[in-house]
Amino acid sequence: MKRQTVSLFFKGAGMGAADAVPGVSGGTIAFITGIYEELIHTIRQFGPAALGALRRGGLKGVFVHLNLAFLLPLLLGVGVSLMSVAHLAVWLMESQPLLLDGFFFGLVAASALVVHQAHRGWKLWYVLPLVAGLLLAKALPSLMPFVLMLGNESLIIAVAGAIAISAMLLPGVSGSFLLLTMGLYGTIMQAIRGFDMGVIVLFGAGCAVGLALFSRLLSWLLARHHGATMQLLLGFIIGSLPVLWPWRELVSYQLGSNGQMIPLAYRYLMPDDYAVLIGDSAQVGSVIALMLLGAALVVALNRHAIGANTSRGAQRSAEKE
Repeated sequence: MKRQTVSLFFKGAGMGAADAVPGVSGGTIAFITGIYEELIHTIRQFGPAALGALRRGGLKGVFVHLNLAFLLPLLLGVGVSLMSVAHLAVWLMESQPLLLDGFFFGLVAASALVVHQAHRGWKLWYVLPLVAGLLLAKALPSLMPFVLMLGNESLIIAVAGAIAISAMLLPGVSGSFLLLTMGLYGTIMQAIRGFDMGVIVLFGAGCAVGLALFSRLLSWLLARHHGATMQLLLGFIIGSLPVLWPWRELVSYQLGSNGQMIPLAYRYLMPDDYAVLIGDSAQVGSVIALMLLGAALVVALNRHAIGANTSRGAQRSAEKE
């Protein structure tokens, strides 16, 4: 049990670090480490049914109902990471963007293979949710600036929280990137760094609403339409890859109310063309090495997750016997 708790803490830390980087989703880390579906179903448990569990079994009943043995170490890891490791990720994003993008491009690309292999029963009509995922991943960032049209600053921050946390539950779609396209990424990260409780509470309230609603939708889809949902998630992951392509040029942007740059469109280049554009090295060797490292990490984590799940399944079968 202690070993599992430590493992969940580090998985949460990985999710927190990924969520801090625009372009990468904590949901991707949850999926490749084998905890995605349990995470979605656990979040779904928060609701009126928890009161029934409290009446029937007291605090112990609530603890079991909410699967807190799983959730608490995971959330602790996310929180610690956002307050510490995430600072390193943000610094790397500013000082070594090519290397960071290369690492996460390899990680996310390999995670697409993990999602593809997770459901082997392919059907022809699965092309529809796959294409839907691709289109939604492409369209979502361009729709985010419309959130700013709500006018009320408090409402904007709360709605941004609901959208960002929903995206963080999806492998491939980055809540941080959507915050960036809203012009709110700097505002939220600065609030977290400076413990601005006014912004944090508003953002957290939006996250709570987003979690409650979106986790129920995802849980229902996974329970009723597992194969199609996996293809939708695969589409999201593949559709998010261009955002992480290291050699790209920002060709269209607008300025937010606080002067922050909101990216609208990129031009994707080959390394040689990028080197000519910036008049400096495209760091091809280092970027490719980190792409391979990211992909290798996904393979290793996924194999470990499969082995752990198999062991737990065998242990449960032995206990039943």
